[in-house]
Amino acid sequence: MKHELFSHVILTQDLPEAGLCRGDLATVVEQYPGAAGQESGYELEVFNAVGDTGAVVSVRESQVEAPRQDERFCVRQAAGIVG
Repeated sequence: MKHELFSHVILTQDLPEAGLCRGDLATVVEQYPGAAGQESGYELEVFNAVGDTGAVVSVRESQVEAPRQDERFCVRQAAGIVG
């Protein structure tokens, strides 16, 4: 597995069914090894700006990447969330 449990990852594509966008930060909460010829996968938890869980999703390894030192976080309105 490329990403360790509880590490931060960045989505590399939109997940509209979960209200998530490319670039959103998530935390790895489970790892799923791929069968022969299949990609590994992850269960991710995505939090809002105050630390509440906004979504839990399953993704393929190709749908996430590690944060890079030259990146900066920003805040956006979460779709469908009313506070």
